[in-house]
Amino acid sequence: MSGGLRATYDREFNQVVDNILKLGNLVDAAISQALKSLQERDQALAQKVIVDDVHINQLRFDIEEACLVLIATQQPTAGDLRTVIAAMNIVVDLERMGDHAAGIAKTVIRMGDEPLLKPLIDIPRMAQLAREMLRDSLDAFVKRDAQKAREAASHDTDIDHLYRAIFDELVEIMAHKPDSVERATYLLWCAHNLERIGDRVTNISERVIFMTTGDMTELNL
Repeated sequence: MSGGLRATYDREFNQVVDNILKLGNLVDAAISQALKSLQERDQALAQKVIVDDVHINQLRFDIEEACLVLIATQQPTAGDLRTVIAAMNIVVDLERMGDHAAGIAKTVIRMGDEPLLKPLIDIPRMAQLAREMLRDSLDAFVKRDAQKAREAASHDTDIDHLYRAIFDELVEIMAHKPDSVERATYLLWCAHNLERIGDRVTNISERVIFMTTGDMTELNL
């Protein structure tokens, strides 16, 4: 790129990065609020998470459009093109994380006034790990740090272990208390949504590695 094109590309892509971080913050807040609505059985907060998911969806589309315009007008090549493509893939995963947070909120609404089957211990830990992974993966994206991306993705294994522990415990409870099946299923849905968020963060880490190295590596096989 010539000096003028380079300056234009950098300015426009920096705006894309700013909006990706804004999207990440919205998703992080959605996960936090969805978990809080579950812990406190706050249906109004759960409804807010569902309504706010519209803003997450719209920002995703806005960022994708900006990336397409950038490709069409600036015609980036090599590393720049990989970076723009990675950004487009990352916002898809961020938007899907918002869907998973909304999924937890919808479960809270379906639960109504039914008491929780058991105290929430591992589910909040899953949410905490997912949020930490999300922040670390986006930091790796901004810094173009492949090693940090790998480290962020490595914690998905911890989330998977927690999910398996929750799954096994709830199946055991259902086996001995058939009348608990519905309430146990609610918690399984919530845990499953968090497990999927961890998978989405892993996807982001894979895109950061692709962006920085050119290698498409599947992590956590």
